[in-house]
Amino acid sequence: MKSPNRDLLVLLKDEFMSEHAIEREVARLNEMLFDVESFDNISVSHELIDLNKYRIHHDQKIVMQAIKEKELKPFIFLSNMN
Repeated sequence: MKSPNRDLLVLLKDEFMSEHAIEREVARLNEMLFDVESFDNISVSHELIDLNKYRIHHDQKIVMQAIKEKELKPFIFLSNMN
């Protein structure tokens, strides 16, 4: 897996962790974020609110199309369901 280019702020409980342990912890966080940030998981956890038609779309295909667009139409919102 290619490691993404990102900045992570990692707060540690134990100040006596070795450098190798810290690198292993950051690698695990990158793996976990890679899975969570997948396109399928994002489309499942969001809904599309269309105020033009007064509808809320939960369908993955519709949400995926909206995410792929560079700019949403006016009064259409992408909302996280968490």
